[in-house]
Amino acid sequence: MGTQKSIVPELSVVIPVYNEQGNLSVLDKELKTALQGLRRSYEILYVNDGSTDDSLGELKALSGITIIELNRNYGQATALDAGFKAAEGDIVISLDADGQNDPADISALLKKLEGEKLDVVAGWRKKRNDNGNIRVITIAARLLRRLFIGDIVHDSGCTLRVYRREAVKSLDIGGEMHRFILALLKWKGFKIGEMVVNHRPRTIGVSKYGSSKALRGTIDLIYIWFIHKYSQRPLHLFGYMSVAALALGTIAGLWAVYGKLFMGLSLNRNGWFFLTFFFLLAGVIFFSFGIVIDLLMQIRFSTSKNEQRYYVREVINT
Repeated sequence: MGTQKSIVPELSVVIPVYNEQGNLSVLDKELKTALQGLRRSYEILYVNDGSTDDSLGELKALSGITIIELNRNYGQATALDAGFKAAEGDIVISLDADGQNDPADISALLKKLEGEKLDVVAGWRKKRNDNGNIRVITIAARLLRRLFIGDIVHDSGCTLRVYRREAVKSLDIGGEMHRFILALLKWKGFKIGEMVVNHRPRTIGVSKYGSSKALRGTIDLIYIWFIHKYSQRPLHLFGYMSVAALALGTIAGLWAVYGKLFMGLSLNRNGWFFLTFFFLLAGVIFFSFGIVIDLLMQIRFSTSKNEQRYYVREVINT
């Protein structure tokens, strides 16, 4: 049962799209079959993330959907963010446009969400149908997430998830941060569950995930770690570094003085004497950096609500 825009839907489905021509009509048919079986009102939001093929044309040929067309390619996280902000349903469902996520799993995800009173249920692609390179990158990324942010979810990269409205509306994501949505929600206090879902092989097109995205994801991981640990007071991090540098400078200075007094070593030829100045200067610089970054973070957070990170060219209801 489709939903008129004047009626608030129970379910909102958000699908980021980038160069998925040939997959969309098949996915849309499967998705509507799965949603109609739930007997709930719904809306389907396809976010066209600057596709350069005819994905937009294929979407326009579909009926009963909303197309959010971004003015250029921003990345999956931003496309999801645009869809989440436009979603009106009490429960928001996300999945990929490549056909590898199975819409038939949505029913079980919803049952777990509501039955266990969770805020998010994430899909776990236990049996992956990806090539070897992607599997290796995925394993390495999982280890890094556990090390930096304590993320113990098995599959943080699976887009197939169901969320309560409050969870997605608390998010503001971009870059490669879609892989850290669950960690962000966990830090915010939302209850998260996971369940095994079907992962089908890609039949049309090529995977958008590779080493360059993995590198950007690693950079975002370090950023997430910093924000989680020190976003309120970044001065603390640089303060620790400053204290450590000053302590090392003091130790080096005392050793240089000891060498001068008891061993007759000349200060201008003593490496420890120069290390003293290096560490003391580093301590002052670290502390100064902390103050500056603390002020910049406060300015950033005070103005972020008015900042527009992406632009929607057009919203089309078919």
